[in-house]
Amino acid sequence: MAKSNRRSFLAKAPAMAVAAAAAASPALAKDKDKEKDKARPAAPEAPVKKVLWNDGKRPEKQALFSPAVSYGSLLFISGIGAHFEGDIKSHTAHVLDEIKKKLEAAGSSMEKVLKVNVYLNDLKDYAGMNEVFLGKFGPDPGVRTTIAAAGGIPGNSLVEIDCIAYI
Repeated sequence: MAKSNRRSFLAKAPAMAVAAAAAASPALAKDKDKEKDKARPAAPEAPVKKVLWNDGKRPEKQALFSPAVSYGSLLFISGIGAHFEGDIKSHTAHVLDEIKKKLEAAGSSMEKVLKVNVYLNDLKDYAGMNEVFLGKFGPDPGVRTTIAAAGGIPGNSLVEIDCIAYI
């Protein structure tokens, strides 16, 4: 009788092994998923658009544009001009100082600027603008586009500059 029970058990063993493995499989899969979750970095938060108003105050009237907007780790500074009497060098210095203030207020810097657009009232001011511009964005400046605006720059500025930076 013992032999028949042993034979019966051995005959059923492969089926029992398959059943045991199937029962253990979901538990093993859950353990593997937990390990993957631990190794996987947390999903980054979706970027959010934030308008950075001058002095932190939203204007009472609807604005035509925002002075600075961050989106995730990018910062967009709108065009800044110089609206006073002066030459291209004084206008360029003023505009770059204003850009520097806006960048730093938002947690960035001139060295983190990735893209600059320069709009000149007259292309003859290109060399004078470059004299002041040189080195302002650190030893590795971002990319730049410079054009002469055909219709001039609003507010009689000789130069207007906007940029995109990393925060």
